[in-house]
This record gives sequence, C-alpha cells and structure tokens, in this order.
Amino acid sequence: MRRDRINSSIEQLKLLLEQEFARHQPNSKLEKADILEMAVSYLKHSKAFAAAAGPKSLHQDYSEGYSWCLQEAVQFLTLHAASDTQMKLLYHFQRPSAGSTAPAKEPQASSAVAPPVRSSVKAAATAAAARQPACGLWRPW
Repeated sequence: MRRDRINSSIEQLKLLLEQEFARHQPNSKLEKADILEMAVSYLKHSKAFAAAAGPKSLHQDYSEGYSWCLQEAVQFLTLHAASDTQMKLLYHFQRPSAGSTAPAKEPQASSAVAPPVRSSVKAAATAAAARQPACGLWRPW
C-alpha cells in the first residue's frame, strides 16, 4: 500500500516534469532517484525565482484583496434583479471613500488606502439606478 503510493507519486512527478527531463536527459531511462532529484531542483529554482520577485507589502496585499472582494461583490449584485438594497450597496462601493476604512488589525499606513474605483462599479450602479427609483428611507426589512 505505502509502496504503491510512493510509486504513484513519483510517476505523477515524472509526468509533471516531463519537459524538463527531456531537456536535461533526452535519451536516458529515468530512475526514481533522477525524478526526485529533478523535482527538488525544480522546486528550489522556483522558490528562488519567487524570492527574487520580492515580497508584497502589506499595503499591496490589502489593496489587492479589497479590489478582488469589490469585484466579486459587484459581480454578484449585478447578476440579480436590482433592489433598493443592491442600489445602496453599489452606490456605497462607488464612493471614493469606500476603501478608506481598513480592518482594525491593519497598520495605519494601510488604513489610508482607497482602492481605485472601477468603471464597472460605476456602470453597475448607474444601471441599477436606471431600473429602480431612489427611495428616501432605507429599511433592511
């Protein structure tokens, strides 16, 4: 059982790294040790490459996460029939200050970040506004 799992994993590594093997050892029969050595070498190389690209700052990470969340929320809201609540949310996302409040655990430098407002957010808010009349009082029920 254990040997089968090991052999299966080595075979999967061989398939994943097949192009790399062909480049380094085109006409040789690969042994299990060769496959494992090539996998280790590849992982070391990719780790060094990722480290050379540089780590993301907390500011970048927060901005990317906020932007991703905003896109997902807008996409969800625009897929369904517009309601007053959806319009309010879309208008809220459209405001430039929508991203100015960061989570409590974020450092001060990140709390001043306002992610760029995408044109899709504005377009979705405009489309939702065109479908529904504005109501003066918002009630969650």
